[in-house]
Amino acid sequence: MQATLAILINMGTLHRLFPFWLAGIVALIYWFSPWLLLAICYGVLAQFFVEYAMHRFLLHREPPTDQGVFNELYRSHIGHHEFPNDAEFFTGGDHWYPLRFGTISFIAHSLILWPFLGLGPAALTAYVALYVGSVSAYTFYEYCHTLAHVNVPKGWFGQRITRTHLAHHFQDHEATYHVSFGMNWIDRLFGTKHDAQKARARYDRDTILSMGMDPEDLRLVTARKAFGITKVPRGKLTRTQAPQSQ
Repeated sequence: MQATLAILINMGTLHRLFPFWLAGIVALIYWFSPWLLLAICYGVLAQFFVEYAMHRFLLHREPPTDQGVFNELYRSHIGHHEFPNDAEFFTGGDHWYPLRFGTISFIAHSLILWPFLGLGPAALTAYVALYVGSVSAYTFYEYCHTLAHVNVPKGWFGQRITRTHLAHHFQDHEATYHVSFGMNWIDRLFGTKHDAQKARARYDRDTILSMGMDPEDLRLVTARKAFGITKVPRGKLTRTQAPQSQ
């Protein structure tokens, strides 16, 4: 657990979200209402759906043809698949993205709730839901994801997460998009549950780590160079310098 927490503590995304989460806890205590507990539950559930949707439709979208956009996707996710044990690739390079996404969501929820609750209560409800509920769920996701990739002794909880998530990396990258423990029902709901027969049919040892792309695709080669990655003998990849973070 210490190795996992050490990585989490240094995540730029969590650094930026923490003050807003703490302010939400203060607001929850100061203006406490049972309805705010319901708001937290909503925020948690919403984040689990966001986790799935972003992983499936944004991070595993068709690889862009524009090299600049492709480099961003490489830094956000493709590089993580090629280097699944490299903590530098556990999160994307844009550490402000979750905060920007949370701010937009907060404004949208506040506007939707405003006619029903009034501006003040709407803003409070939206803030607690998103910055306490969703940020807590997002932190749990990061914990599960990190635990799945670090090489440390694991109990039942860690083994279950690792076995499920690494099936996405090494058996079938077109399934098992949930990461957080206990959220496998989301994949079942949307038809992307891991299926051994489908996984065997889709499996290609040469492209599994590059998410179905030819490892020698010029976009991949160019993106690797942009982040200091070179080919070495035996077809393995090595990173010669840390990828640039924002």
